[in-house]
Amino acid sequence: MPVDQGAVKEGSLVLDAVARAVHERIVGQDEAVEGLLVALLTGGHILLEGLPGLAKTLMVRTLAEAIHTDFRRIQFTPDLLPTDIVGTPIYDLAASEFKVQKGPIFSNIILADEINRAPPKVQAALLEAMEERQVTIAGETFRLEDPFMVLATQNPVELHGTYPLAEAQLDRFAMKLEIGYPNRVEEKTIVRRVAAGTPIPVNTVITVEQIAEARRTVAGIRLEDDVLDYIVELTFATREPAQYGLEDLERLVEYGASPRATIFLTRTARARAFLHGRDYVMPDDVKAMAPKVMRHRIRTTYEADARGVNPDEIVRRVLDAVPSP
Repeated sequence: MPVDQGAVKEGSLVLDAVARAVHERIVGQDEAVEGLLVALLTGGHILLEGLPGLAKTLMVRTLAEAIHTDFRRIQFTPDLLPTDIVGTPIYDLAASEFKVQKGPIFSNIILADEINRAPPKVQAALLEAMEERQVTIAGETFRLEDPFMVLATQNPVELHGTYPLAEAQLDRFAMKLEIGYPNRVEEKTIVRRVAAGTPIPVNTVITVEQIAEARRTVAGIRLEDDVLDYIVELTFATREPAQYGLEDLERLVEYGASPRATIFLTRTARARAFLHGRDYVMPDDVKAMAPKVMRHRIRTTYEADARGVNPDEIVRRVLDAVPSP
């Protein structure tokens, strides 16, 4: 059923207010902020990667403050245990029975800070929650409340004391956002704000009910068959590059994007169209979201690493090779 253009315009204005609230504290990083809003509209999980000191944690915390909902931060460390995240049974002497003490995962927005500083066993504790929206503790299953989002930050894997995330876990993230250095003007603005020494308040501008309504509208954004075909072709070009005139990528790509890439690229393209006040998806929406959705789902070979070819370069070449409708 077609969505009402008025509902799209009204919803996009609300999300624009959320963006302005985040920018009260965050200088620049427009693409990352848009990515967070897209995640909010699609219910997808986000991985933010960048060097320490680039305001990844502050960005997520500020987004949570702009939403009237529960928020928990989990600081991942090498000595963290899975039970520290999901919870554990505790014996109640008064009742003479075990009761489940729920962990911080039982919240709406989870900030998994420096997720790749914890060992793989702890990282895996998030898998069930991210995919199934539920947690199993001592054989008992507990549903997680909606909305539920994991916004994880990580340092580049080359840094000391980090553990690379498993491919199965990476695939659960709808997008991977890369946080870069600010430019000179932005850094000057940052210094001035910090030098003031006064906290910057952030107003709550959106409720859970408004998010749910916006998600229903996003799901109805029109997606023509030729645009959907374009999304499918982009995914297949990462798996079968020779069929798209990219024979040299056969030696550079170990495996391409999974079907989740097709699903999330469709959802995120709809969400981006919504943010721009449109009730239909354009190829430009797909092109804008493709690097964010695909970069962590493409595994490059040792030859690619030796030649300095990263997944972003692979996606760029795929976008150049696949004809746009």
